[in-house]
Amino acid sequence: MVDEKNFVLNANQELGEIVIAPEVIEVIIGIAASKVDGVYRMQSTFANNVTELLGRSAYGKGVRLEMDDTGIKVDIYTYMKYGVSVPKVAMEMQKRVKEQVLFMTDVNLSEVNIHVMAVVPEKPEQLDLEELFGNDEEENE
Repeated sequence: MVDEKNFVLNANQELGEIVIAPEVIEVIIGIAASKVDGVYRMQSTFANNVTELLGRSAYGKGVRLEMDDTGIKVDIYTYMKYGVSVPKVAMEMQKRVKEQVLFMTDVNLSEVNIHVMAVVPEKPEQLDLEELFGNDEEENE
């Protein structure tokens, strides 16, 4: 059940209501999606980059929620590692995200859409310049 912008869970009304902010679900989705093997990282925004520069993690990055009468639709924007099976990784992301959100919040997602923004190749190892050229001081002695 959606109450304006928050989720109100169907719980024991004698004790009170349970309200979950959409940002909480975005964080759950972001963590669950990024932990799937083959995911390089989630797409970030300028605000996410500034947050991470300040030393905090932005776990909800790359996740967009849309609430309507049919349910909650999720769009996940991600980068994948080169060499993985994109469909297999995307399906695993969908499965894991739906399971984690249902397990942690009792909210059922109607759609989980995966948008692969890029495939990122492995970075080559950095060359050690001292090892490559030797140490000039050692040669001069």
